[in-house]
Amino acid sequence: MDAIQQQFTALLAQENITLSTRQLEQFEQYYKTLVEWNEKMNLTGITERDQVYLKHFYDSLSVAFNFDMGRVTSLADIGSGAGFPSIPLKIAFPHLQVTIVDSLNKRILFLKEIVSQLGLSEMDCVHGRAEDVARLPRYRDRFDLVTARAVAKLQVLNEFCLPFAKSGGTFIAMKGSEVDEEIKDSSFSLVELRGKVTKVYRMILPIEESVRHFVEIQKTAATPAKYPRKAGLPLKEPLFK
Repeated sequence: MDAIQQQFTALLAQENITLSTRQLEQFEQYYKTLVEWNEKMNLTGITERDQVYLKHFYDSLSVAFNFDMGRVTSLADIGSGAGFPSIPLKIAFPHLQVTIVDSLNKRILFLKEIVSQLGLSEMDCVHGRAEDVARLPRYRDRFDLVTARAVAKLQVLNEFCLPFAKSGGTFIAMKGSEVDEEIKDSSFSLVELRGKVTKVYRMILPIEESVRHFVEIQKTAATPAKYPRKAGLPLKEPLFK
């Protein structure tokens, strides 16, 4: 274990997350493949090894700092990009059954390669727009936990993500430094999509000290039949009143 991995494991230990040698090997392979594929397609602007470990891996695992992953069986990650936060969460919590939804097929091909290289089981990488995939019975109102990391404004994310959560399930939106206005603007979409904000917690990312917020939303009932609207509409005409 080198200095970067030592720092990574020490920071996670402070949050009661312990990684085995095998899990650390998986993170390192993930990093190498990410950088290799990034030369062929735009997956991330962050490629320095220490920064990937901090800003992608540690940042992804921060979902688990204030949320008990032990009570989660099924996880859906919407607009996952290069697999954040779902792949790091799957590595650290192997019991998770993970579904990743992304609209770009090239990214799905990368994610399938990562899943294969790391030997991850119970992984479903789905190519499609969230609005379309959420209409399919196998994905609608099905998941214990839904995540989205820096995808869109909350009033849009609610329509993308809440249809995947089961009644009583949770959607966690991973946001940046300011969330108060977004939460206020999302009040109508929350009512429409049967969501209720139950917790907002703040984190300072170690070392660089940037601010993160996590908006925890409980799904209170099944998704109304009219949602999500057709692909493209939530971004073009966000739910607002």
